[in-house]
Amino acid sequence: MLDFKLEGEYIQLIALLKATNLVASGGEAQMVVLDGLVKCNGEVDYRKRRKVRRGDIIEFNGTKINVQ
Repeated sequence: MLDFKLEGEYIQLIALLKATNLVASGGEAQMVVLDGLVKCNGEVDYRKRRKVRRGDIIEFNGTKINVQ
């Protein structure tokens, strides 16, 4: 599990995937979200601009991100 320290109120889902180096580019981040490969708090979420906040758990490709 990765711990990600949030600097502001929220971060967009695709920006979080890039910031944690789970994808190589913004385009790749958008594709994995639109393909339903990303879970937010246990449920598939197709919103690439979803506001991820403290306490959220994001799952992608076998990796969980704990947003703090």
